[in-house]
Amino acid sequence: MSWATWDQAAIASAASLIAWLLLRMLPANRVRNALLPAFSEFALISALYSVWRLARELPFTHPEGAMERAEAIDRLQNFLHLPTEISMQHFVVHYDWLAAATNDYYATVHVPALLIFLVWLFIRHRDQYPHWRNGLAGLTAFCLVIRFIRVAPPRFVQDLGFVDLSDKHGFDVYGDVGTGISDQFAAMPSIHVGWAAVVALGVFSVTTSRWRWLIVLHLPVTIFVVAATGHHWWLDGFVAIALLWVSLRADTYVRERLARRKELVPEVAPAA
Repeated sequence: MSWATWDQAAIASAASLIAWLLLRMLPANRVRNALLPAFSEFALISALYSVWRLARELPFTHPEGAMERAEAIDRLQNFLHLPTEISMQHFVVHYDWLAAATNDYYATVHVPALLIFLVWLFIRHRDQYPHWRNGLAGLTAFCLVIRFIRVAPPRFVQDLGFVDLSDKHGFDVYGDVGTGISDQFAAMPSIHVGWAAVVALGVFSVTTSRWRWLIVLHLPVTIFVVAATGHHWWLDGFVAIALLWVSLRADTYVRERLARRKELVPEVAPAA
């Protein structure tokens, strides 16, 4: 599946910003008041997406230290007695339909799920939207910075018995190293798991609907999928969830500080 490029997203952001500026010049009415925040938010999200895509396409193809760090992660996970990703992969490859479904889920679900979540949250829970939007932005920024520490995915460590499940079943997500949408030596942390955590935990926290128990399954399913396909280590996902927690806590802290500062600023009485 082909996603929007960074320049397409930048154009969409600029067009939304222009539309927002033009709307501000019109007389206030219900339609204008409803469209203004939608255009401004779409401009912001498109700009952030453009930056993410542009940063992900920078030519960081060198593998120095990536294999060593991957093997160190494997040793640490064995020390912690975590189940091996290879056991997940062996289970999946035993069933062709499950292998195909796992590949499809990895390649196609994470971006649409995130976009649907953001639209739903913006429309139905506007008061909670900025908190989760900022948490998402913080998490993604962390991922872009940490990618400078090169880490190979499990499917590159074939000495441990891993295979590239996507390539094996004719659904090559990334292509050759140095091509495609993503940096393949940036396995740590997992953006798939991080974004799935935003969706699953966001829905669970803002609604009491019984459907939230179904949506929250998106997170463990994604964790299973990224391991079974050989694209990520368990720790890649755990680190991503921790970074989301840090980003959300930072947003809460900043909001509380700003609120306290606002309370300390005395209101200026209007002149008589």
